This record gives sequence, structure tokens and C-alpha cells, in this order.
Amino acid sequence: MADQLDNQATIQSVAVASSLRDQVVTIKRALIGSPVRKWLLWTSLGIMGVIIATSIGQVLLNRWNQPFYDALARRDMAAFLHQLMVFAMIAGGLLVLNIGQTWLNQMIRLKLREALTLDLIDQWMRPARAFRLANAGAIGVNPDQRMQQDAAHLSDLSTDLGVGLLQSFILLVSFVGVLWELSSGFVFHVNGWSLAIPGYMVWAAFLYAGTASWLSWLVGRPLISLNSDRYTREAELRSSMVRVNENVDAIALYRGEDDAKRRLQLDLGTVLGAMRRIYTAQINLSWVTDTYGWITVVAPILVASPVYFSGDISFGGLMMAVGAFNQVHSSLRWFINNIGSIADWRATLMRVADFRIALDETDVLHDKEKRIEFADNANGNLTFEKLQVASPDGCTKLADQHVEIHAGERVMITGEPGAGKTLFFRAIAGLWPWGSGRIGLPAGETIIFVPRVPYLPAGTLREVLNHPNGHAPANDADISAVLAEVGLGRLSSSLDRVGRWDHELGDDEQRLLGVARLALRQPKWVIIDEAMDAFDGPSLRRVLSLLEKRLPGAAIINIGRGQHNNQFFPRSLTIVKDSDAPALKPAHVRAGAIEPPPAAASLHHRK
Repeated sequence: MADQLDNQATIQSVAVASSLRDQVVTIKRALIGSPVRKWLLWTSLGIMGVIIATSIGQVLLNRWNQPFYDALARRDMAAFLHQLMVFAMIAGGLLVLNIGQTWLNQMIRLKLREALTLDLIDQWMRPARAFRLANAGAIGVNPDQRMQQDAAHLSDLSTDLGVGLLQSFILLVSFVGVLWELSSGFVFHVNGWSLAIPGYMVWAAFLYAGTASWLSWLVGRPLISLNSDRYTREAELRSSMVRVNENVDAIALYRGEDDAKRRLQLDLGTVLGAMRRIYTAQINLSWVTDTYGWITVVAPILVASPVYFSGDISFGGLMMAVGAFNQVHSSLRWFINNIGSIADWRATLMRVADFRIALDETDVLHDKEKRIEFADNANGNLTFEKLQVASPDGCTKLADQHVEIHAGERVMITGEPGAGKTLFFRAIAGLWPWGSGRIGLPAGETIIFVPRVPYLPAGTLREVLNHPNGHAPANDADISAVLAEVGLGRLSSSLDRVGRWDHELGDDEQRLLGVARLALRQPKWVIIDEAMDAFDGPSLRRVLSLLEKRLPGAAIINIGRGQHNNQFFPRSLTIVKDSDAPALKPAHVRAGAIEPPPAAASLHHRK
């Protein structure tokens, strides 16, 4: 059996994370260009207004502490009941504001995910980008996780952290003044000396929270890289499981369950190892955060107790000062309380933003390499002038330097195994633009490229057959006739049934369905990549008969082994491999930049 060269070029690269600034700017650009940006803006302004109103309510609640606790200290029942009524009004207002904030928080989270995911899908589905990104090394592995799971996680974390930071900042601004005013009268009496420190409790709160924040960041910083590594391992495990699920028949036939289980167990082991490292780091962080958490229970009272015991403030004044201290300290503790989430957010931002940056940069991959020139031929012919398709192990080219294919002509292009037939096919399609020479395309014509395995989108069979880039949608009679001619007449009754046709149909049936779709499109130019090599004798005769009947004036170029009817393909061209030609150097891909390519290179082939 002749070898089938896949030429799935895997460009080995080193993925280096871009800077935080690059990542933030990238996400900002994506949100600015989103169709939901106005909705996000107004919702953000709304939640800011709610948080400001909540802060005012918190200040009023803090002021309520003094008359309430003083009434308790005096055992004044009337004042006590009055303060309970005041509390009910303040608490009721805060309850409504809290519910409104929760709703706005959820809406921001929802719209932020919509904006990010739509932008990533739009960038990923730009012409040929997904293909090139898949060949750009580690950054192109498991794009589904980055667009679905990572984008959702980033939206949740960004919303929660952003709203929490805004709320803490506004509360800090609101209560710093209150705490400064309360502590302005604090006077310390030591051995007959009196010492007044302006804003004493404010400085104490900043010193206390600042020390805790610094220690938390010092201990929790490793979580950024650990979380990023975990998400990568999770994606690899999920990819392995999907691959096994898609190949269960082959695994069963080859009795490969033990090997598949071993590989899944290895991938699970890497995930569990990453999680263990995260848990260890989280435990180390808990020593810091929990210690400060317990100290915080008594810290404000300890700070204010010298003034209280000296008799300079009442019990109600003490509780009011403690409440203001707790509000200021709580605002300053935002970083301490969220260090784990911040590390998780940073890791997720890096994965999503680097993926988004790579989508832009993949268009200039191998920018330093020579590119094939594409032009339109006014005479309507397809030409190849000194064409050389570069690859890491040499170059692929036609044996003839100057080739011209006329409209309506049928040409068979053959080559030895390993010559790079699929690579040549992708070069004509523009998926692999690296090399030299010129490809002249017929002006004003749409060329239909037929890969070895046809793409059958999920949906009805009618939608599959009326796929875009072709002739106007066909009627039921034409569809049924074409299906019968390729031997798939039984599918005529399933035109409006939704299905996963790539799963329901066998490989040969999928290829025959692809030929039927081609006949219904009625293109004038068709280039086929080894798709016809898999047909047996009867199927091949049906296919050639269909093409003869349905596409009588079309130019058909078939790239393959050449074991076909010479009467249908009277002209033959040959692809050769020049291993001595200058090789394509792989790009050193960095998210956010394209580095100079390293010397080493590798191109993987599947036979």
C-alpha cells in the first residue's frame, strides 16, 4: 500500500507569556470592539452607583453604633427601641441595595463572558487562522478550553474581583475620614505625659493591613504559575479523554484498552500532581491569612483600648471607633482575602490573553520567511511559476517550473510517498504560504478545495449539502438524484433530519457525500487532495461518472497516487521533493510577539 503523507506541520515553538500590560491591553481592545460594550458600560456605572449608595448606608450604620451602645450602657429602654427602628430603616435600605448589586454583578458576569467568547470565536474563525494557530506550537493546543472554560472563568473572576475592589475602595474613602475624625481626640497618658497622634487608628489600620498584604503576596505569588500549569494539564486530560471516546471502535478492535487506560492515568497523574502543588501553596498562604484573621477579632479593640481605659471615650464611642476601624481594615484586607483568586485570575488572564494575542500574531508567523506570491490571471487560467513550497525538511515543487492549466482541463498530479502532496495542496489553498515562486489564480473564479476527509457540519443533511461557497441551494429533486448517483439514495428521506453526519456515516459514505455536495455546487474549478484514492473500483467509477455528467466544463485537478482512469485525467504532472533546498525555519512563537526563529526544526509526517 502506498504511503499517505499527511504533512500536518507541527512548528515547534517556545511559548513565552506576554507581559501583564500586553494582556490587559489585549482584553481591553476585545471589549471595546464588542457589540455589548454599551451594555457593559451602563451596567458598570449602575453598580458603581449602587456601591456608593451602599457606602453611605454603611457610614450611617456606623454612626448608629454610638447612640445604640450608649443607650445600652445607660439602660435607656426608650432610646434603645428608637435606635432599633433606625437600624431597621438603614438595614432595609442596605438589603435592597445588596440585592440590586447581586443582580448587576450577575449581569456583568454574563455579558463579559459573551463579549470575550464572541471575540475569541470571531478571531479564531478568521480565514486560515485556526489552521495556522494549530501549527504554531503549544499556544495552539486545546483552543476549545481557552475559549469556553478559561473565558468563562476569567469573566467570573474579573467581575467578582473588580466589583469587590471597587466596593473596598469606596468604603475606604468613606471611612478613612470617619476613622480619622474619631481618632483625632485619642490621647495617650504615660507616666504623666500626654501624647496625641493625629489619625492614630488610620495609621494603625494601614500598617496592620499593609504588613498582611505584603506577606500574603510573598507567600501566594507562586499560585499564578501553579494555576496556569494546572489548567494546561486539565486541558490535556480532557483532550485525551475526547480522543479515546472518538476512537473507541479502533481501541476495541486492537484490544488497546490497557494502553488507553495507562495514557489516561498518566494524564490524570499530571493533573493530580499540579493540584497537590496548588494545595501546598494554598496551605502556606492560609497560615498567613488565617493568622491575621484571628488577630483581627481583637486588633481594633487593642488599638483603641488605651484611650478607652483612660476615660477619654465612652463605650459607645469605642464601639463606633472599632466599627470604623473594621471597615477601613476590611477595605485594606481586600488584597489579603483575595490573594488566591488574584493568582487564579492572573493565570487565567494569561491563558486567554496570550491565546488572543497569538490569534493576531499567527497572521505574521514566519514573517521573516519568503512567501509565495499570489496573483489573478486575467485569462482565467491557473499557473505555477517556479513554485517552491518550503518546509522544515526541504521544499516541495513541480517537476516543471512553468505550468499552466486551462479552464475545463482535467489534470492528475502525482508524487512519491513523502514528496509533500498535501503540503502542495495547502499551498495552493493559501493555508501554507511559505516558499517562493508565483501561483496565478483564475480571476473572478471561486476554486473549491476538496480535502481527503470532507467537513460535514452538524445540522440537517440539507444544510450539509447546501454548504456555502457554491451554487445556489438545490431543490429536493436534484439532491435526491445526485445522492442516488453516488450510491447514497437511502439518505434522500433524511434531508431535514438533524444529525452528526460525520459520526453516523462511514468514511467512504462521508467522501461520497462530499462528492455529492461538490456536484450540487457546480463549481468551475476543483482541486482534490487524495480524496479519490480511498474509493474502490465501483465507487470510483460512480464518482467519475457523476463528475463527467454534473461538471462537464469544470477544471478538475486531482492530487494523489495516480491510480485513476487516464481517459478522465489525460494530463499528468509530478510533484518532487528537493531535500537540498533551504529549509523553512520554525517560528519562535511568543504570545504577543514573534521572536527570531531558532536553528532547530522539525516537521512531523503521518504515513
